[in-house]
Amino acid sequence: MTHFSRTKRLALALVSTALLSAGLGTATATQASAAAQSEITIVDGYTRTVRESAGTPVECPAYQVLLGRSHSGDENGNTTYYCGFILIDGQMVTVSAPTWSASQPESNSFFAAPPNQVLVGRQHSGDENGSTRYATASMSVGGRTVELTSYRWTPGQRESSSYSKAGPQEVMVGRQHNGDENGQTHYQYAQIAG
Repeated sequence: MTHFSRTKRLALALVSTALLSAGLGTATATQASAAAQSEITIVDGYTRTVRESAGTPVECPAYQVLLGRSHSGDENGNTTYYCGFILIDGQMVTVSAPTWSASQPESNSFFAAPPNQVLVGRQHSGDENGSTRYATASMSVGGRTVELTSYRWTPGQRESSSYSKAGPQEVMVGRQHNGDENGQTHYQYAQIAG
């Protein structure tokens, strides 16, 4: 039997309630001015595994953003995407419709979302000479934009056995890869400011 902390149980209940309700509440002026002291909760959500080379676009469902990614093997190996919900002071964050980037060769790829935007999807076709593109979105809560801060890049890791997931109060905002499956992959994360 799985046991969840009080915070996780609360977050799961809030996520369920928000998804079942017809709309989301709005933030008060007090909540907006206290953004720096906001309680931020991130709840794991949708996970999807695809064959990397198949060209299948993976996009986080509504209200979710990309938190992590793992890959095993060469271009015919599996890639898993980890999405999640964000709650700020008990309110679920709204995620805008995605905007897809232009394609770039995977073997020399670099992508960083625009400021205050988060990754919500990725698509790759073929081997390291194939193309990769990313989907980004903005986030809001109570009618105000959710800002990101403390951007950081991870150390490199071999793509063929890579796993990376956001730290506390972080979301994925970028990725860089060089070479084939034995090349290095770096991920960029940013912290939710509230």
